[in-house]
Amino acid sequence: MREKKFVLSLAGLDPSAGAGLLSDIKTFEANNTYGLGVCTAITFQNESKIDGVSWVPFTDIQKQLTPIFKTYTINFVKIGLIENIKTFSKLIDVLMKLNPAIRIVWDPIIKSSSGYEFHKRTNKQEIKDVLKNIFLFTPNFEEMSTFFPNEKLEDICKQLGTTTAVLLKGGHGPGSTAKDLLFYNGSEMAYESIKQNTEKHGTGCVLSSAITASLAKGFDLEEACQKGKIFINSFLSSTETLLGYHHLENEETHL
Repeated sequence: MREKKFVLSLAGLDPSAGAGLLSDIKTFEANNTYGLGVCTAITFQNESKIDGVSWVPFTDIQKQLTPIFKTYTINFVKIGLIENIKTFSKLIDVLMKLNPAIRIVWDPIIKSSSGYEFHKRTNKQEIKDVLKNIFLFTPNFEEMSTFFPNEKLEDICKQLGTTTAVLLKGGHGPGSTAKDLLFYNGSEMAYESIKQNTEKHGTGCVLSSAITASLAKGFDLEEACQKGKIFINSFLSSTETLLGYHHLENEETHL
């Protein structure tokens, strides 16, 4: 039996399991990797509404990390909901000390799909500073506009893409197609698909986790993003509700 790669998520606990830590773990497992999890926050929510959040202290996040890095070989980690940029920066430092070769995928969470705002202010330079240590950054258009107001998004993505890969997600934009753009090492690649008619809770979490799992299995970045796109389309079409199923209709596609 082939040994599975370990993949780590640092994210918030959503009791509905549609987004955040539980969703990430399900996505890792569906993509044939072993999911590990560290809780950064506890949210009070279901798939359609969020009432609040309780942040896990940084010292407790660190205490969760230490034993799993002593036990497992973790080369890829996906980071979601974090209290603030200061905590995020400290977290990156800890991860790089635990494994200097760690590859970090950051799916920024500014507000929930239901509209709850976790963060109201961001600092452009602070974002640029932390991105220097990120392998893949996966914002949507709204998040990118919040981080870099009054800038042409594709221009800033090209600039950032010289040191950090940027997957600019376009699934929530206008039109009948969902177009994501990958900027990396001076190149640009588009991933397009027909938009699904059903809305889903936690799509950003699922996509970034699927990509992280594929990276951990040895696929290059372009292939991993393509596999993530296939997986998220399956997730979107899996049910008629806000909660999707974390599997592919054709299981052979990702094993």
